[in-house]
This record gives sequence, structure tokens and C-alpha cells, in this order.
Amino acid sequence: MPRYEFRCRACGDTFEVNRSMAAAGEPASCPQGHADTVKLLSAVAVTGRSGAAGGGPSPAGGGCCGGACGC
Repeated sequence: MPRYEFRCRACGDTFEVNRSMAAAGEPASCPQGHADTVKLLSAVAVTGRSGAAGGGPSPAGGGCCGGACGC
């Protein structure tokens, strides 16, 4: 189930809520009971298959994709 991050405008607390994608736009109360919250935009990082930082070829070699596909 997707996890959404919210911030409370009253106390500044940041918290996460697990809910279905269909319910993603519904309001959420903060753990302190305040109702004035805003859903935060989350950034997702996508890395290569090896997960190596720097964007270069993987340690296994094999070109740009790190496999034996000959690309």
C-alpha cells in the first residue's frame, strides 16, 4: 500500500499515512489531533541495476547497462 507524507500547519510535525491510491487525496489529521495538514510531494530516486552511485558502468562491466546485451 502506498505511503504518503503530510505536514501539519499547526505544529509543523511531519508524518506518514499508509492508504490506497484511491484515498490519496483525502485529508489526514496529524498525530497531535490537528486537522490543518498538507500532503507533501515526495521525490523518488531511480538508480541503475547495480545501485552504484555516479552513473558510470557497473563494476561487473558490460557497457552502459551493466549486462551482457552488447549495448
